[in-house]
Amino acid sequence: MEQTESGVAPPTLGIGMVGYAFMGAAHSQGWRTAGRVFDLPLLPVLAAVAGRDATAVRAAARRHGWAAAETDWRALIARDDVQLVDVCTPGDSHAEIAVAALEAGKHVLCEKPLANSVAEAETMAAAAEEAAARGQIAMVGFNYRRVPALAHARRLVAEGRLGALRHVRVTYLQDWLVDPAFPLTWRLEREHAGSGALGDLGAHAVDLAQYLAGEHLVGVSALTETFVRTRPLLAGVAAGGLGGGAGSGAYGQVTVDDAALFTGRLASGALASFEATRMAAGRKNALRLELNGERGSLAFDLERLNELSFHDHTEPAVSAGFRRILVTEPDHPYLEGWWPPGHGLGYEHTFVHQARDLVHAVASGTAPTPSFADGLQVQRVLAAVEDSARNNAVYTPVHSPAHSPARNPVDTPVPS
Repeated sequence: MEQTESGVAPPTLGIGMVGYAFMGAAHSQGWRTAGRVFDLPLLPVLAAVAGRDATAVRAAARRHGWAAAETDWRALIARDDVQLVDVCTPGDSHAEIAVAALEAGKHVLCEKPLANSVAEAETMAAAAEEAAARGQIAMVGFNYRRVPALAHARRLVAEGRLGALRHVRVTYLQDWLVDPAFPLTWRLEREHAGSGALGDLGAHAVDLAQYLAGEHLVGVSALTETFVRTRPLLAGVAAGGLGGGAGSGAYGQVTVDDAALFTGRLASGALASFEATRMAAGRKNALRLELNGERGSLAFDLERLNELSFHDHTEPAVSAGFRRILVTEPDHPYLEGWWPPGHGLGYEHTFVHQARDLVHAVASGTAPTPSFADGLQVQRVLAAVEDSARNNAVYTPVHSPAHSPARNPVDTPVPS
């Protein structure tokens, strides 16, 4: 067990996680590592993980270091040794699990996107607001905010280094659906995933644009497309009333988008453009963004995630230009706990940083970012994108109820 400098072990925070696949593995890494890297006021303890398949969830518990396994998420929430519930399931169950956990008095971390619909996200945000009055914390897991280079980019924007923003561009490109023989998984079914590339990748793009700019999108104009409309069924899975499985010749309907392309306007009047697709051959996890302002520009590429490109337009033209910032210095965000300068971090470290920030929020009782309200704002943007696409790309305002707090989505200081 980790100990403080005084030699006294900090109090523990029991974590219960629902779901154990890709995101569950990533979150497990974060919880397992955070207390070994950072000095935390509470020590995360991996109390229990839940999943429907008893054999598989026990294997996941052994592999990732969870002390116990449950086959019913309700039983996990009811455990006395669980104080925080981490939701890593498909989107169709986010609302039910998160609201139940909050009503049971637990803190909650929920993977993105927050829900499959605005209505579900509104229910979750309302539950989180009620729980906050009881001292509970609820955060949505937009892990890319925890890339040190992007946290540093937010710091530069907040300091005014770019001046007034003019343009924000974000593209998120993957290629794992290029092959039409790729089987029909839950991510391709609207009832489970909510949307396709839009919710899977576009949610990250929207959150990062609003986080870095420090303001919300107020309207969008969008196109979406599904290029492959039927796919082979997985073995033993029925979809759309079809039986059989992979290799049997049975196919099911793809009911989500393969790609989304949209433009938007930020509250300040700055323009934004977005592209999200899982059909870009050769692109594995290509998240790229650029911000242009009156005083400068910055750019980021996830495949070079320890670097940030920055241009200071106030410098003399004869020597000005984009310069590479290697974000590995101890005074860069999150880097105080890691390696000497020049030793880069990776994707998995974003989940360590996410756990670190959430533990501090729980210990101090402060509102976390991104909150469920932030997740709801992203959901409203995604809904506006879908509405616009259904109406031939007509400009569609992002719904913003008059009673919603008009707060900056990044009011909380950037981590040191």
